[in-house]
Amino acid sequence: MGGGTEAFPDLGTHCQKSDCHQLDFLPFTCNSCHKVFCLEHRSARSHECPKPDAGSRKVVVCEACSAAIETTGCDGEDEKRVLERHEKSGDCDPRRKKKPTCPVRRCKEVLTFSNTATCRTCRGRICLKHRFPADHACNQLRSSNKFLAARTGKDCGIKTSVSSSQLPSVKAC
Repeated sequence: MGGGTEAFPDLGTHCQKSDCHQLDFLPFTCNSCHKVFCLEHRSARSHECPKPDAGSRKVVVCEACSAAIETTGCDGEDEKRVLERHEKSGDCDPRRKKKPTCPVRRCKEVLTFSNTATCRTCRGRICLKHRFPADHACNQLRSSNKFLAARTGKDCGIKTSVSSSQLPSVKAC
């Protein structure tokens, strides 16, 4: 079954769904069965693809350690076998299940992909609320810029007092 029209016989392709055969000028090729389909039948579910998971990637989360395990459907492995292999590999540690939290004192924010910042000076992973060096226990800040840390007063819950003799004096004209 060729594509195109009488004027342009090489233009377009017919949908290979058995009950459709629509002439499509922008056809889609299925990555699994390598047949050509129209817009309506391009998904594996809509054209009832015989092998819809071939070459697809899935992520399985281990309930014991909360680790994400990536798998492809190429080997024909189901999720149970992937999880069993993960548990036997020694990488599964139930103590790691606890999510990482912000190291700033009294901050209980769970660090996720979208709310984590890395300090440029101390390379520590902290939440966005404490992303500035003056807001967390930045080692470089304490030794180099004590005035900035004292000015904010938020240095990881540690209160620092600055006497008037330590502040720079400003003369009025």
